[in-house]
Amino acid sequence: MSSTVAHGIDDRSSPSEPSSPTWRRIAAVLGDIKFAHTIFALPFALLSAHLAFLSIEGYRLNILLAILVCMVTARTAAMSFNRYLDRDMDSSNPRTQGRSLPSGKVKPSDTLTVVITGCVIFIATCWYLGMWPLILSVPTLAFLLLYSASKRFTVLTHLWLGTALAIAPMGAWIAVTGGWSWTIAILCVAVACWVAGFDVIYALQDVEFDKKNRVFSIPARIGSSGALLVARAFHLVSVISLVIFGLQAVLTWPYWVALALVVILIIIEHYLVKPDDLTKVGVAFFTVNGVISIVLYLSVIASTLVGASGVSGGVVQ
Repeated sequence: MSSTVAHGIDDRSSPSEPSSPTWRRIAAVLGDIKFAHTIFALPFALLSAHLAFLSIEGYRLNILLAILVCMVTARTAAMSFNRYLDRDMDSSNPRTQGRSLPSGKVKPSDTLTVVITGCVIFIATCWYLGMWPLILSVPTLAFLLLYSASKRFTVLTHLWLGTALAIAPMGAWIAVTGGWSWTIAILCVAVACWVAGFDVIYALQDVEFDKKNRVFSIPARIGSSGALLVARAFHLVSVISLVIFGLQAVLTWPYWVALALVVILIIIEHYLVKPDDLTKVGVAFFTVNGVISIVLYLSVIASTLVGASGVSGGVVQ
């Protein structure tokens, strides 16, 4: 979780006026949000889309591409807005001082340009996907953007972030089928708790900074040891939800083998991070969780190839 507090809408956070061309500044903004981190949510959206396409008896490339555009633009807008709101405190946090905005490489207006562009493309793509995606596009964007402010008033900010990423699987399902699935809703719970758990772990890096700057986070509120217990609780709920999801979707043995591997990876993740040793937070956060999302996605694909996946009538049973 980025531990920062916004102060006003101006260009004060830039130590000097950036002299780079506009396209270089926009590229710097995009570089800060690290497209590779889309790997946390994208596999779950693709997983849901795969099951949805099976329910309508075939892939539609145009819909799949539109889903990918929605994923990229929504995340780009949300993460850029987060960088914008966090710019002042990012400049005083040693972990984040090198980002383009606090370091003065770009102007706040550059970041806002990326935010607005991402939102416009996202809404336009939702309009292309149909009535329900269009209706839900603005509330979805509002929820994603408000995550950036949530750390200023609630320790539930970790779960807010998890829910923001968990919107993706249901969004993909609705984009393909135009309807709702309770089975995918269970998957969304799993994703929300999984992300909330590893975000609590990530926030351990900024405990003292968060306390001094009155940033809300579970580690800052209850300490590192208690926060790790909360993270374990989130991950336990996530695993239980993944079990229920697999049963509801009638997934075959590749999924269950993968889920066993996921449980092992989560255990490793918690083993790597200790209250008095945060040197392996990066490995636990990026490497382990990236592997988890990809493994689950591939396991569902394999499961549907090995045997029937319980998909029928436009709703995953």
